[in-house]
Amino acid sequence: MTIKSDRWIREMAESRGMIEPFEPTQVRRVDGRPVISFGTSSYGYDVRCAPEFKVFTNIFSVTVDPKAFDDRSFVDVREESCIIPPNSFALASTVEYFRIPSDVLTICLGKSTYARCGIIVNVTPLEPEWEGNVTLEFSNTTTLPARIYANEGVAQMLFIQSDEQCETTYKDRAGKYQGQTGVTMPKT
Repeated sequence: MTIKSDRWIREMAESRGMIEPFEPTQVRRVDGRPVISFGTSSYGYDVRCAPEFKVFTNIFSVTVDPKAFDDRSFVDVREESCIIPPNSFALASTVEYFRIPSDVLTICLGKSTYARCGIIVNVTPLEPEWEGNVTLEFSNTTTLPARIYANEGVAQMLFIQSDEQCETTYKDRAGKYQGQTGVTMPKT
């Protein structure tokens, strides 16, 4: 297994549409203003989240159950930034749409800029031949409100290529999150 470099990421994105939209360099400024970096890094790709968030709320005191999810657990926010309440979390999806090759496992990790503020991104894999927008979870571990920004870097994807093909890909087993767009809630 090997972790893939910026050269491989650019080649796969440009020739096979692995990441769309794709930024071939690390972007630190947009229209002259500083942003949390996104785009291709040395050994990964820093994704952005779209300006649509689902913020966890306990207003209705419903039980959070992945087998019987109640949409009243979230408040929808459509803004360029999102305030996550103390000790709570928010969901968002990546701006980027991914098409993972059949011999690659992709791991999503949080960016240190957010981690240094007590905002943790859930570590999650993108399995071989999975495709879609990634639903991200941001946990605010602090006792204060915390802000995350849309259209700026929020997490990094690492691409690990196997020495051999897996027997069954996510696409082969018709995974329930295949082709998801936008924030996707739990499915059973």
